[in-house]
Amino acid sequence: MPALRSARARLLRKDFSMSAPSTASAKGDYFSLFGLPRKLWVEMSALEKKFLELSWKLHPDKFVNASPEEQETSLKGSSQLNDAYRVLRDPVARVEYLLEIEGMRKEGEHKQQAPPELLEEVFELNESLDELREAKASGSDLGALKSRLESEEKNFQEKLGEVDAQLQEAARHWDAALDAKASDSDRKAIMVRLNELLNRRSYIRNLVTNVQKELQ
Repeated sequence: MPALRSARARLLRKDFSMSAPSTASAKGDYFSLFGLPRKLWVEMSALEKKFLELSWKLHPDKFVNASPEEQETSLKGSSQLNDAYRVLRDPVARVEYLLEIEGMRKEGEHKQQAPPELLEEVFELNESLDELREAKASGSDLGALKSRLESEEKNFQEKLGEVDAQLQEAARHWDAALDAKASDSDRKAIMVRLNELLNRRSYIRNLVTNVQKELQ
């Protein structure tokens, strides 16, 4: 029985041991855990089915009489599995994770800088936010200012939708490049584009969040 427990523990470690994103490409990653290629289109029903199958392997009922080593391994594996499922079922998180394990996720100093073509609109939005804060502090009427900010928020929500559409298109290009066994330089160019879109999305999303906070 001890030998059986030891073998089962080794199997658990093999199936569910995950590495940090920086070393995932060499040791395994969320995609490989689910038996998936590193593509950005994922069939949700198949992903859920695989998640349930793997979850059952780690169910606490299966480890009631297990050794402490097995119990610890199953708990770690369950946590890693949940993290993997959470990332892979989210289209944006999936892109970000792919870039991380490929060593191409670069937020850098430009993450919080406005895209050049949005500078004027961002400037106007920040002015409106400052005016609203001043009006709140002085007890002035907020109706007109809130109406203007709601309009500006809608504008940036639309831009966020545009970025999401561009992100989906770039993701399709990535999957097609994998199918075509594209060169490293071609795949890198797509990842650079994906990274730029993620940074743009993050910036616009933060703008929208700030506006919504001030409108509360």
